[in-house]
Amino acid sequence: MKFVVDLGSCQSMGQCTFTAPDLFPMGDDGKLEFAPDDASEYVSDELSPEDAELAESASLVCPMRAIRMRMT
Repeated sequence: MKFVVDLGSCQSMGQCTFTAPDLFPMGDDGKLEFAPDDASEYVSDELSPEDAELAESASLVCPMRAIRMRMT
């Protein structure tokens, strides 16, 4: 399982970071560290079962619904 972040929808509200800081680290600029400026989405590497559970929790608290889970 992987998570996908729609970077166009993400408003950097940080709820994902509060839920799973190791998966959704915020930089000093208040944006997700893994979000390149020219990309429309970010796809994670394959997640462990524990990380998949955390990512799913983060997807549920995202106010913009910018995170979704993807089966591999």
